[in-house]
Amino acid sequence: MGTFLEGKSIAITGAGGGIGRAVALACAAEGAGVVVADYGVGIAGGDPTSDVADAVVAEIKAAGGRAVAVADTVTTMAGGRRIVQTAVEEFGRIDGVVCVAGILRERMLFKMSEDEFDPVVETHLKGHFTVFRAASEVMREQQSGTLIGFTSGAYAGSVAQANYSAAKGGIVSLVRSAAVGMHRYGVTANCIAPVARTRMSMNVPTELDMGEPEDVAPLVVFLLSDRARHITGQVYTANGNKIAVWNQPVEVRAMFTQGQWTPAEIAARIDGNVGQERMGMIDRLEAMKAAAASGEKPNA
Repeated sequence: MGTFLEGKSIAITGAGGGIGRAVALACAAEGAGVVVADYGVGIAGGDPTSDVADAVVAEIKAAGGRAVAVADTVTTMAGGRRIVQTAVEEFGRIDGVVCVAGILRERMLFKMSEDEFDPVVETHLKGHFTVFRAASEVMREQQSGTLIGFTSGAYAGSVAQANYSAAKGGIVSLVRSAAVGMHRYGVTANCIAPVARTRMSMNVPTELDMGEPEDVAPLVVFLLSDRARHITGQVYTANGNKIAVWNQPVEVRAMFTQGQWTPAEIAARIDGNVGQERMGMIDRLEAMKAAAASGEKPNA
């Protein structure tokens, strides 16, 4: 057993498998008391069972760690509150929450139904809010704590996951807002965009190099620790042996006019003054299209 998180109380959603499970095991191995929160649903969000959370708790306890299972949905305020309150009741406080829970319902935008959009946004984005909301209230009183969200590179755009991409983009903004709003109370908020082999990522039809869930866990443990109290409002990628940081959104170029713009003046000036920022996803799609047309193997 390590001591990087000795005495801390950490709640992790989606902790019954994949990255969430790896994070739960790593936190427990570093001395934290862990709430293993998982509703136990399938990849599309159905058939809940508490078995997965119980199994991870048993695994942690067998290794000498401290853990308790919560099988509740993150899509309700009551569910988010129960997850946080369980940590407080079991371990006396809540030092960190890690929101990994998510589902997928892939469809092209022009075919996507409301029933395919709403549950994905609800599980990912609202699922972060319900847990963050409950945890931030306690952390404000403690004057300490860490909120960790899980986003994806898909927040920059996705061909057939407009629902997932929208939710993941919202999570980035939620985390940045939490970082700004909770800074005065000694609470940090950061985001991780993992690239790892999980049951969700295996459905993504690209040839990305992927690490393992266990490659993501050390970064989470670090961000939860006292060694990371100076880090907030960041988005990090964790992929195998690589850790990278994303840029903060800023204006890149501007142009001005006398009085009010007209559409004709904008059309005449925009390309030479403001222009566009290239969208990497579209560049890759065009490269794949060109490669396919030439008979070459397309690269993701």
